[in-house]
Amino acid sequence: MNDGQLDQVGQILELLKFERISILILGIVLLIFISKFISRAGESLGLKFTNKRLFILQIVTILNFAVYVLGLPLLIYGVLRPPKELLIALGGSVAVAVGFAIKDVVASFVSGVVMLFDRPAHVGDRITVGDVYGEVKSIGLRAVKLVTLDDNVVTIPNSKLVSDQVSSGNFGALDMMVVVNFHTSLNENIDHVIEILREVVVTSRYAYLAKPVNVVVKEVEVGMKLALRFSVKAYVLDVHYEKAFETDIVTRVSEVFKEQNIERP
Repeated sequence: MNDGQLDQVGQILELLKFERISILILGIVLLIFISKFISRAGESLGLKFTNKRLFILQIVTILNFAVYVLGLPLLIYGVLRPPKELLIALGGSVAVAVGFAIKDVVASFVSGVVMLFDRPAHVGDRITVGDVYGEVKSIGLRAVKLVTLDDNVVTIPNSKLVSDQVSSGNFGALDMMVVVNFHTSLNENIDHVIEILREVVVTSRYAYLAKPVNVVVKEVEVGMKLALRFSVKAYVLDVHYEKAFETDIVTRVSEVFKEQNIERP
């Protein structure tokens, strides 16, 4: 081993002193604590200012990225203070080794940064990725966490959201369109049924009436015979009320149909 190699080994051992490694670990723990604090503060503010909830969650995502993307390199450099020669010597070999070992993680990380600018989805959006539908709970360095309507947490790599098709129901807005289908026999008065559906929707406490309520009618086959399908398209005040709104509409429309003897297939 020549003098240059001995010097590099000595520099590495100097960097790996117990005091420096201890401070580095404490710094990483502090970064994690700061990230958790930002997330919890964002959730509290979102509950307090519900009309700004999605905007607050998006700011929280950007701050969390900044904590890790900027904080971690600065922490490592500030604590270890590696000499320039050692950085150059180790940089190439470490980059190649790490690149092969964590190429999928790096791809997801880069995709996460791309998502901050391209924004195929926002925190708080109701999205469909493949056969998974749920609300974006968080966008992390590596993956997006979705909470399904069954309250399951699904982790999806960031790279999948960048490369695959993503369907968003609200795309950064609090309100979202909800479509509820009803069926009647061909003999029913279409205008009367539409009037019933509209009245039920506009009197729902979950309906967002600043946007239009539409009813689309179509002949379809139900149980081997023709029927009328009424597709109610209305907006809900908050994506959190999606299923409550649907249940409210179905329950009250069914009661009115029974009271007025409206025939169903």
